[in-house]
Formats: sequence, structure tokens, C-alpha cells
Amino acid sequence: MTDSRKGYVRMRTLQAVVLLIFGVIILRLAYIQLIDPKYEKLARGNALRHVVQYPPRGEIFDRNGEYLAQNRACYDLMVIYRELPREGFDTLQMLDLLGISRTKLERALRNARMSPRIPYMVTNFISSEVKLRFDENDFPGFYTVYRTIRRYPRKIGGNLLGDVGEINAAQLKRNPRYRAGDYIGQSGVEKAYEEVLRGKNGVKINEIDTHGVVKGSYMDGMFDSLPEPGNYIVTTIDARLQAFTEELMRGKVGAAVAIEPSTGEILMMVSSPTFDPDEMVGRHRGNNYMKMLYNKRQPMFNRAVKAKYPPGSTFKLVQGLIGLQEGVLTPADRYSCNGGFRYGHRTMKCHAHASPLDLRGAVANSCNAYFCYVLRNILENRRYEDVEHGFDMWKTYVNSLGFGRKLESDFLDEGAGYVPSSEYYDRVYHGSWNALTVISLSIGQGELGCTPLQMANFAAILANRGYYYIPHIVKRIEGRDSIDRRFYEKQYTMIDPKHFEPIVEGMWRGVNVGGTSTVARLDGWDVCGKTGTAQNPQGRDHSTFLSFAPKDNPRIAISVYVENGGFGATIALPIASLVEEYYLTDTITRPWLVDRVKNMQIYYPSYAK
Repeated sequence: MTDSRKGYVRMRTLQAVVLLIFGVIILRLAYIQLIDPKYEKLARGNALRHVVQYPPRGEIFDRNGEYLAQNRACYDLMVIYRELPREGFDTLQMLDLLGISRTKLERALRNARMSPRIPYMVTNFISSEVKLRFDENDFPGFYTVYRTIRRYPRKIGGNLLGDVGEINAAQLKRNPRYRAGDYIGQSGVEKAYEEVLRGKNGVKINEIDTHGVVKGSYMDGMFDSLPEPGNYIVTTIDARLQAFTEELMRGKVGAAVAIEPSTGEILMMVSSPTFDPDEMVGRHRGNNYMKMLYNKRQPMFNRAVKAKYPPGSTFKLVQGLIGLQEGVLTPADRYSCNGGFRYGHRTMKCHAHASPLDLRGAVANSCNAYFCYVLRNILENRRYEDVEHGFDMWKTYVNSLGFGRKLESDFLDEGAGYVPSSEYYDRVYHGSWNALTVISLSIGQGELGCTPLQMANFAAILANRGYYYIPHIVKRIEGRDSIDRRFYEKQYTMIDPKHFEPIVEGMWRGVNVGGTSTVARLDGWDVCGKTGTAQNPQGRDHSTFLSFAPKDNPRIAISVYVENGGFGATIALPIASLVEEYYLTDTITRPWLVDRVKNMQIYYPSYAK
């Protein structure tokens, strides 16, 4: 074949390919225009407005059915920039109706302009009354979206219930099911039970004309979906007890927790100072949040589950239990005090009381020296190779009693407290330490740090003689037969139940016979208690008290901790005793004690301005 013939064939082949390509394109365009309805629907979609239907959040009740968190209606004002009229709108009228600033409106419109087809929120928390007045006016491109926000009728439990806020960018990354503008639980019960409370968004698709006026529901609502309301929660909290305890703790820094020993249900949890949860709702939420954030007393910090406090003398009960279990102590063992425990050139001082004392007497009178001897005997137990191994065993017992670890409650931000390890002391003392080096642990000092929740749980362990149920805040969830199974399972400690009897007897004597806790006595209720005075290098000692009642078949276990409160009997004990009386008898017979607690002035150098 000649070269000219070859060139002719190539040209014809190229022409055929080009014609074929154009033919395919023409046929495809004809199919799209005349047959395929997909693009017609997409075109119509440009005149559709997808409006999110927010579900009502599940409400929260106390154990007796009283509202702790309710819902109330409000609206968000949205704008779609491309639907705004070219001739503009009456901005002054809109600002007057909504009560917002011109700066806020202009900023919202600038942001909306960057994505002109996507709805952008101008402002939120619009009341039903303002929404009705707004609808009477013509503002093309703007529309309102219904949602509910929280209302707290009792105005209690700010740290306990937590708050709900608009989801932020970081939370959106962690929660892909949410979208910008959604609300999410930020703390407390609202955060811990977000999946239960939030519900599921719906959508309503409206057809609009070129002027942005809604013409009706697209396809008669065929593609609409209804929002699914969140489930309500019944908490374990007794609202009256919570309110009463918050009143007693007002003006003080610390925490109080009460537990029902037979179930692990939290009856009351107070962190002081607290805040009115309604302050974290509405347009002023941001301002209120910043005020509390910079408040040196940290009202948003839930001390009940996060703070690490030295337990003080309440921890002597732990030493007694471990000593009995290890066989280095019997209830009849007596030790002399004579003003304290002397070791080397130092003395662990003690207050005046009878001496010598047996175990029950040492608990009742809170003898420092007695429990120094007990801890030394535990650590120097000949069963173990050396003090380090004895300490490791001691720590294992302490952990089993609920300290130095999380209790796995339903508070997501629960703290673990702190119990030092032998490795810690090896680092600090370069491997050269003994029982006397750590003797301050015997009276709940040194490096120990416990949360008030852990201390209340320990009171429940004492009440139950050796076991507990994991503390929890939710009693029932709508639509579920039961809560998490782990809350129904007994958690046993490493201490034999028989060893609790002399400790409990000592606690009972301390209240009812003569000891450091006599103010806690309630006729007919066999209250058991233990005071604690925790040394504080930054000022006055901390006051703490641990108690349960009645002695047999106990109904309440409680721990109270007041920073800089002084002796345990000074302020923590009266608060705990009043709470126990109110819960057990539904009345208060000592109004003078209530007045004393409320009027007590405590100086807090750590929080001074």
C-alpha cells in the first residue's frame, strides 16, 4: 500500500472516531434532557428547603418523679443567603423584633454569604412570642427552626446534671453523626447519658418559589421524617435531700455524697460551690461560662468525683481492717498513746484521750498512735520478704476497698484518686525507705488522695460489711427493662466480713457512747461515724466525716468534706448528721445546728483574690 493510501485511511479512521464521540455525547444529552428524571429532580432541588426537625431532649427526674430537667420551646433563626431579596430588607425592624445587635446580624450575613445555598444560623433561643411576631412580617430568605432547650425547675445539681451546649468543631470530629447546630451534653448526666437523651433529628422538605416563599411540602411530605424524642431518665437523686445539702454547703468549698448501701444508688451529690444550671442555658450562656471559668473557687469543677483530698483520720478504718485481715491485729490489742507516736526524733501528735486503748476505743477516739503501730506491723509483717513487699500487699488491700482507682460509676469524668506505690517511694528515696518513712499514711496523710465519692463508697462498704454496689446516678431509663448490669453486681473487697464488726462497733461507740462523733447521735437510729481532720499545708485543716445509719440494715452512707473547715466534728460532721436526719426522719429537730452550719464563716486562703 502506498504512503498516500495509508494517510487517507488514517484520516478516515480519525473522522469516524470523532463522529462516534460526538454521536455518543449527543445521545447522552438527549437522554438526560428527554428521558432521565434524575437531573430534573436535582434542578427542582434548587427550589427545595431542607429544614431540620430537632427532637425534644429526654427529660430528667429525681427518684420520686420530680422534675430535675425539663424542656421548653424556642426557635433558631436561619438564613439562606441566595434567597435574600436583591432590594434588601428592613434590618431595623428585624433587630427590634429579635433584640440582637446590628453587628451580630451583619456578621451572620457575611458568614452565610460564603456558602450561599446552605442555611446559616443568625441567632438562637427565640421565644414563642417573638417567633409569632417575626412570622407576621415578610423577611424572605429567613426562617425559624423549632427546638427545645433545658429548664431546671429546682435550680439544683449544676455539677451533677451538667449542661447542654452547641456542638463545637472538635466534638464534630469525634461524633460524625452530629452536624453543625446540633446540641450535645457537655458535662454531668447530660454528657454521660447523651445517647439516651438526645433523640434523633427529622427533616421537613419545603418547596419554595423564586421569592423564597414556602409553597408547601415537597411531594406531600413523602420524603419528610419525624424527629424521634429522647428517652427520659429517672435518677437516683432525692431532690429534696440534694437541695437541703446544697443549702448547708453554701459558702463552703468541698463536697458531700450520700449513697444507699443496699443498691449503690447515689441519693445526693453536692459539689460546692455549685451553680444554677439555668445560667448555662440561653444567650447568656457564654458570658456565664466565662465568669465561672475565671472564678478561683471553680464552681464548674465537680469536686465530688474529681477532687483528690487527703482522707485524714477516716482512713484509720482502712488500717484497722487490713491489720485484722493480715493477722497483725486483734480487736483486743491495746497500744499506749501518751500524746502521740514517737519515732526517731519526731512525734506524730495526738489529742488527749484515755490510754491505752483497744481497737474499738481507738476508732471511737481517733487515736493517731494506735494506727501508726497498726500500719508499721502491716508493713513489717514477717510473712513478707521486706517492707516493700508488705507495702505492695497493703496497697492491694487499699485498692480493693475502692481507693486509688476509678469505681467505674456512670460519671465519665470520675477521678481515680491516688494511692502511692512502692516504686514511687523507691524513686523518691532512692530505694532507701522503711515503714517509718511512710508512717503518715496511717492517719490518711502523706501522698494519699481520695475523691468524696470514694469515701462515701467506703462508708457503704463498712455498712455492708465488706462489699458494695458500683455507685450510680441513674435508676431507670425509658424504654429499657434495666440499667447496666454492672450496677446490680456485688463488688467484694479482700477483707473478711467478720473483721468489719469491731470497726463498726468502734464507729458506733464514737457517736453513741463517747468519742469524737457524739454530735452525730440520733435517738433510735444507731448512727455509726468517724471524724477526720486532714492536715493542710496551705492553711486551716480540712474537715471530713464518714458515716452510715442505722447500724443494722443501713439506709444511707455519707461522706462530707469541707476544705479549711478545721476539725472533723466542727463542720463536716454537723452537715452529715443533718442530712442523715432529714433523709431518715423527713424532718429536722435541731434548727439551731442548721443555723450554726449556715452561719459558719470559713476563710479560704487558697481562693483569696
